[in-house]
Amino acid sequence: MSSPEERPLRRERRARHRLGIRIAAVLFVVVSVVMGCRLADVDGITPVPQFLAFLPWLLAPTAAGLALVLLVRWWPGVVWGVVLLGLLAWFIEPYGKTAEPGGPAVASLRVLTSNVEFGQATGALIDAVRREKPELVFVQECEYTCDAELKRTLGATYPHRRAVEGGGSAGSVILSRFPLRAADPIPGTMGMPGAVADVRGHAVRLQLAHPMPPLPGQLDVWRRELGALRDFAAEQAGGTTLLAGDFNASQDHAAFRRILDTGLRDAARLAGEDRAPSWPARTAPTLGTQIDHILLSSDFSAQTARFLDLADTDHRALLVGITLHVRQ
Repeated sequence: MSSPEERPLRRERRARHRLGIRIAAVLFVVVSVVMGCRLADVDGITPVPQFLAFLPWLLAPTAAGLALVLLVRWWPGVVWGVVLLGLLAWFIEPYGKTAEPGGPAVASLRVLTSNVEFGQATGALIDAVRREKPELVFVQECEYTCDAELKRTLGATYPHRRAVEGGGSAGSVILSRFPLRAADPIPGTMGMPGAVADVRGHAVRLQLAHPMPPLPGQLDVWRRELGALRDFAAEQAGGTTLLAGDFNASQDHAAFRRILDTGLRDAARLAGEDRAPSWPARTAPTLGTQIDHILLSSDFSAQTARFLDLADTDHRALLVGITLHVRQ
């Protein structure tokens, strides 16, 4: 039997115990909802798609909750937290195929994709292109001034181009050292031009990707435009294809995984950079998510992938070195 002096201390300990359980339960519920959608292979409703973009960072609240339940000795919570940690570790593993093409190499090239944030980073992009000398350049949010500047400064080096002109975030451009012929763009809120490149005598279907971001109230548009990219990839199955741009989606989004399920491979993953963040640039590479991608058909291999920090944009540019192989 406790003394009158001990009773307030016991009540205080019980209150701290209940508070610890409540805080841990809230953390675990949030993570469980996100992980439930991941298990079900759906993106859910706001704010689940936004949390899914940063899925690896859910390790932090899960670990904090696990520390709390251990401290207060809430054993069902310990089991709950360990299960969540196991699921997170499982899903953090890279997604998609990685098999190397078996045929002989016929062409090596470098490809760069960059979102220049309403044209603000045009100058920084031009400097990067002149320094890195990629054969193909995919530019998103290249509004009228950006488009004109790229023509003026890079037109001689990249004489072939396909563009969807537009103001603000709507404009996009493909620049090429290789000859291009026209291909239909993918309809969307923002420009997504397409082309067919003649790469050393081999036809390569090029497509720029820039679907709407998963903003609250705009999730249906985001899913629809990612679905259009998935349909394009499925139609191109068996062909030589390069799909690049700002997808506004990571490998933790079901809508993006369905694009990979058509057989395309993520060049950054092939080169060992599958979790390197590309957005937001201000906190990358310490904190962020990879939503800028270069996807390749199975007759490409990828040797290198680098994310470049450009001034005046919220995205890091992605530069990959790839090789085209003859199918066998």
